[in-house]
Amino acid sequence: MESERPPLPPFTTVEAAIQKVRLAEDAWNGRDPERVSLAYTPDSQWRNRAEFLHGREQIKAFLTRKWNRELDYRLIKELWAFRENRIAVRFAYEWHDDSGNWFRSYGNENWEFDDRGLMRCRIASINDLPIRESERLYDWALGPRPAGHPGLTDLGL
Repeated sequence: MESERPPLPPFTTVEAAIQKVRLAEDAWNGRDPERVSLAYTPDSQWRNRAEFLHGREQIKAFLTRKWNRELDYRLIKELWAFRENRIAVRFAYEWHDDSGNWFRSYGNENWEFDDRGLMRCRIASINDLPIRESERLYDWALGPRPAGHPGLTDLGL
């Protein structure tokens, strides 16, 4: 039996839902496909843009490809809504390709959790906006976003 990933559903407080979102953001900013995949059920179902994934092995392979292509990746997630075992977030992340072209990718995710707090369904819609390096807003060192760094609303995103 796998361990629990608190906070656990049902999500009944804003604080618990925000904590779940921040834990996901921190893990993704660590860019470790193995570690990130452990937050999902072994049979987790994903839609990421137009790609459909099933299970942790496909999730790990996807994340490896993603972070090999999306360099200097930095992400901010923000709670949008929550109810029972579901959370909706909006997010934006900045990255560049191997030619030095910068992007800010905007999106929304819908999450569904099992009773152990593992995500069993993730549906993501994402759009990429080319930006100049001078337009970057995420300036922290690689890794989790520092506690004092502004969120999406504070940045006007």
